[in-house]
Amino acid sequence: MTERKQAENALTESENQFRLLVGGVSDYALFMLNPDGIVTNWNIGGERIKGYRPDEIIGQHFSRFYTDPDRAAGRPARALRIASTTGRYDEEGWRVRKDGSFFWASVVIDAIRDDTGRLIGFAKITRDITERREAQQALERVQRQLAESQKMDALGQLTGGVAHDFNNLLMIVSGNIQTLKTRVEGDPKTQRAIQAIETAMQRGAALTRQLLTFSRRQSLNPLPTDIPARIRSVADVLRSGLGSAIALDIDMPSEVWPVTVDTAEFETALINLVINARDAMAEGGRVTVKAQNVCDPETGHAVAISVEDTGHGIPNDILAKVFDPFFTTKPVGKGTGLGLSQVHGFAHQAGGRIDIESELGCGTVVTIYLPHTEGLTVENRPQSRRDDASDTILLVEDNPDVASASAGLLEELGYRVRITTNAETALKEIESEGIDLVFSDIVMPGKMDGLGLAKALRAKRPDLPILLTTGYSEALACSQNEFPILRKPYAIHELSQALAKLCQ
Repeated sequence: MTERKQAENALTESENQFRLLVGGVSDYALFMLNPDGIVTNWNIGGERIKGYRPDEIIGQHFSRFYTDPDRAAGRPARALRIASTTGRYDEEGWRVRKDGSFFWASVVIDAIRDDTGRLIGFAKITRDITERREAQQALERVQRQLAESQKMDALGQLTGGVAHDFNNLLMIVSGNIQTLKTRVEGDPKTQRAIQAIETAMQRGAALTRQLLTFSRRQSLNPLPTDIPARIRSVADVLRSGLGSAIALDIDMPSEVWPVTVDTAEFETALINLVINARDAMAEGGRVTVKAQNVCDPETGHAVAISVEDTGHGIPNDILAKVFDPFFTTKPVGKGTGLGLSQVHGFAHQAGGRIDIESELGCGTVVTIYLPHTEGLTVENRPQSRRDDASDTILLVEDNPDVASASAGLLEELGYRVRITTNAETALKEIESEGIDLVFSDIVMPGKMDGLGLAKALRAKRPDLPILLTTGYSEALACSQNEFPILRKPYAIHELSQALAKLCQ
């Protein structure tokens, strides 16, 4: 009897120590359930995490910890059924505290059986892992942003390279078409054919510019710009593009900060956004264009230009792809998939960012954030053309077909032309007399590109006018507006204006 009594006392002492241990754990809610799911005991961790005192929860069904949708779906009963069948149930999910607030919980339920195998209840462990989940989600967001940045950079390199080669081809077509136009003025049928080719070439050039803007390698002319003035200047174009079934609202306060952008690219981006909004409202609706001063966490003091529509919205699985080049949900022939990618490239190349919010059935808002620029100057673009062009131009171009087309345009303008194929030969040619101006491509083979040639010529002959041209170049980012640059493919009037401005 003494040994039996000692054993019983030892068991009682062990149980008391176990209860004290469990009761003193504050990081976990540790409690027991009877086979029907009724709470039979409670520890301090349960009170801290879920907010219930022992007298408030003991005797209640554990399903009160679940959300209403989970209870309606039968999840509490399912958890006990799995635990009793397999011996264990674990999951993560939302749970509800006494005050009605939610937390993300890690839950484990173990079935407890006696020596005969009869189910006598469940041991339940709950841990609040809301902070861990939020940290994991933040890490995943950063990883997604990094992956998106790497994807955009890779696509940018690809599209930039393609655009460079394509612009050279367009330059050959453009130059020769403009030469032909002057020689078939009396032939209407040929003139119409030439016009059709020229129109197709211009569309190709526009697509290439959009590719370069997306890849952030476009040759831009950023100037301090009055955003409300630029929006008002294209308002009629926007209304015309929307049609009669869609209303256009323009909402701008009296004072909007100036920003530094390429105005042509800004107007193109705005038109692209409005056209996308129009296409989302087949049965009509309303487009609202807003501009306002904001303090953006990423851009700082900025002007936010937003385009909001009342269309059908964009599903989440598509929302992540809308800025990808050539991605479109429009029918074949109805869109190039470059509109939003141009807007994305423009915003980032201007030092800003772009944000899109959409809800199915409620519409979409696309917002461009552009950093605030101190001061505002009026942009002046000389349009004069030289009437006394008789100077000798040194044309530096490694592609013989492009060189032939460019030389033809220069000769049409009355210039005498000498052609070299690389920078080294050009430097030797400059040593001879009679060169009044240099017109050079930037991308060339050899140790020195066109930008390097221009710097060398400036050091040797500071008074020599130099005009550069390119369809695309990484060196453009380093030019810092040191030299005027004419974008390929260019028309004869653009070449004339650039040369006239250079020689003023």
